[in-house]
Amino acid sequence: MAYDKFTVLTSSAVPMPIENVDTDQIIPARFLKATERKGFGDNLFRDWRYNADDTPKQDFILNNPIYSGKILVAGKNFGSGSSREHAAWAIYDYGFRCVISSFFADIFKNNSLNIGILPAQVSPAFLDKIFSAIEADPNTPLEVNLPQQTITILATGEKESFEINDYKKDNMMNGYDDIDYLQAMKSDIQSFASERLY
Repeated sequence: MAYDKFTVLTSSAVPMPIENVDTDQIIPARFLKATERKGFGDNLFRDWRYNADDTPKQDFILNNPIYSGKILVAGKNFGSGSSREHAAWAIYDYGFRCVISSFFADIFKNNSLNIGILPAQVSPAFLDKIFSAIEADPNTPLEVNLPQQTITILATGEKESFEINDYKKDNMMNGYDDIDYLQAMKSDIQSFASERLY
């Protein structure tokens, strides 16, 4: 199994209302040498999180202990820039399982879906409501329901739907990447092939 199954995620969230966050800010290019997905979380938003002497920058959101959770709530146009899949790896390795924004760069969105991160796109108005709810209570829980394709602010009951490709949705609910999906169909593929042999 490529990653944990994603069905319903209920968690507090980390707010980062910065627009146009590109993949070089998510994971700087100098950390792209590794080819495995492990360890990238340590350098997520590295230049924003740490000073040159590796001490944490106190004013960056990931260094603020009052915010935690498996959901990152981001500003508009998240994941723009180069197509590096390491950006999605870093977010997953840090512990986030869902990123909520009002717009995602397509390549980042697909890279996320391929490794088990749900990029849930909502309207700008609903995104503002989420930010307001977190500002009022940093521990406020959000419910991300993949089967129903909804996000709910549990404190208020406000809810909005999001779109997702049916194939990617099914893979996420089963914890599959593209290879796992084909492996799950192995017997069907073998049967199909055997029926066509001379």
